[in-house]
Amino acid sequence: MHFFFIYVKVIKRQKRKGASCMSRVCAITGKKQMSGNNRSHSLRATRRKWNVNLQNVTMLVDGKPKKVRVSARALRTLKNQAKAA
Repeated sequence: MHFFFIYVKVIKRQKRKGASCMSRVCAITGKKQMSGNNRSHSLRATRRKWNVNLQNVTMLVDGKPKKVRVSARALRTLKNQAKAA
């Protein structure tokens, strides 16, 4: 029974590996995740990531509505530019 459980898990991983993943990159600005260190009180360093705040937005691209992943900062800038114009 234990062997069967391990075998099923391996097959599931293989299926996920072939599937396409959406990258964490802003479609407008090209912002990506940043990496750095967590610093404890004793100044030990462990690696960490800062992800981009991506939002799924429907935008007009070449006159057609398209779903795009945009950072919150870029979205805010676009909304402010639309107000000003």
